[in-house]
Amino acid sequence: MAINDTTETRQVEPGVIGKGRWIERWEPENDVFWEAKGKAIAFRNLCYSILAEHIGFSVWLLWSIVVVKMYGTFDSNGVLLEAGTGGWALTPGEGLTLLAVASGVGAFLRIPYTFAVPIFGGRNWTVISAVLLLIPTLGMAWVLGKPDTSFGVLLAIAATAGLGGGNFASSMANISFFYPDKEKGWALGLNAAGGNIGVAVAQKLVPLAIGISAIGLPAAGLLYAPLAVAAAILSFVFMDNLREAKADPKPTARALTHGHTWLMAFLYIGTFGSFIGYSAAFPTLLKVVFDRGDIALSWGFLGALIGSLARPYGGKLADRFGGSIITVVSFMVMAVGGYLAVLGVQQENLFLFFLSFILLFAFTGIGNGSTYRMIPSIFNRLRDQDGDGSDDSVLEYKRQSAGAVGIISAIGAFGGFAIPFVYKWSQATFDGSIVPALQIYIGVFVFMAVLTWAFFLRPGARMQNV
Repeated sequence: MAINDTTETRQVEPGVIGKGRWIERWEPENDVFWEAKGKAIAFRNLCYSILAEHIGFSVWLLWSIVVVKMYGTFDSNGVLLEAGTGGWALTPGEGLTLLAVASGVGAFLRIPYTFAVPIFGGRNWTVISAVLLLIPTLGMAWVLGKPDTSFGVLLAIAATAGLGGGNFASSMANISFFYPDKEKGWALGLNAAGGNIGVAVAQKLVPLAIGISAIGLPAAGLLYAPLAVAAAILSFVFMDNLREAKADPKPTARALTHGHTWLMAFLYIGTFGSFIGYSAAFPTLLKVVFDRGDIALSWGFLGALIGSLARPYGGKLADRFGGSIITVVSFMVMAVGGYLAVLGVQQENLFLFFLSFILLFAFTGIGNGSTYRMIPSIFNRLRDQDGDGSDDSVLEYKRQSAGAVGIISAIGAFGGFAIPFVYKWSQATFDGSIVPALQIYIGVFVFMAVLTWAFFLRPGARMQNV
């Protein structure tokens, strides 16, 4: 379906910032415009997008470190022996449930957040979404000071942390419009990594903030409330809206009619879903499986940090060699990492277990970057195969690609909801062991590698070597 720009918009010089910081015309594929003006504008928007998304990710995963301090010590009969920090006495099952619900709400909210960019504009929605982070941060500060609060209320407050998870979808959909195809992998990788690294920063800073604060656990929420306000103000002042990104949201819906959109969403469960699920659960596993809460609080952040830093390099490798081959390699290495984690648990070897998860995190990051690079490549292939070659057709598939980025990120994030529950099931069913959960993940990674080869590398595949 063609989308017609107005004659007035076509006559505006590319890159001119108008009222309300709207850019009516944007031509990143025009090399002259890109080098003279476009690149600087795009980079400025990327920087402040990263900042806002970083704060969002931090808020989303705040509970991953807070719950480690909230666990009680119980005897074999379930009798409480010692309460955790602040008088809390969560069981491992309750802690994993809190983490799963926060992840699940964040995944669900990515769907409306994706549609928010074409409705409100990228800059405008970045401001709104940053302000919304005051709900989970102030809610956390309030509830953590009340250890007599029911678990249901605690769960509801934790669920609001999902507002931070929604930011990613809108941010990625917005930034995808700013960059030319040849630089999308690196730009989207940087944008995502800047957000993802918020997990590691939060997991490192929050224990320090709690330790030096006179109010204890509530400091976790109060630490990020002013940062959310700062992100909103800076986005309002320095970011721009693109007119071509603000349009009828129907192209996003039309992206769902392509089977490859759903296939990429499934693969993204294996890469990003694993990253966010492991980020949430890793500190808890160190505490529950090895009884090393000190390691969890001091070094648990390293997994999320390495996974975040690896992500843009996954995009860069995909730019050079193709996203599909990098994705297959990532899944196979992740299967190896899962096998090493099983050995670490069975041998009660904390060092091997820790290193295996570092390997897992690194290749979830690389896989995140490569799968995201595959999305615009797939829609470019669809454009070439099914489009009519007109400017309207090119813009239509560009909008579908941006919408698919958000939808795929939403579905993929549900992995972060499933993973803590799988660990919880494994512990409850197999006498506290997480080995069956790890074995399930190994099988999933191998299956996803085979699936990627079959649809994207196999000779004769419609999307071969995207």
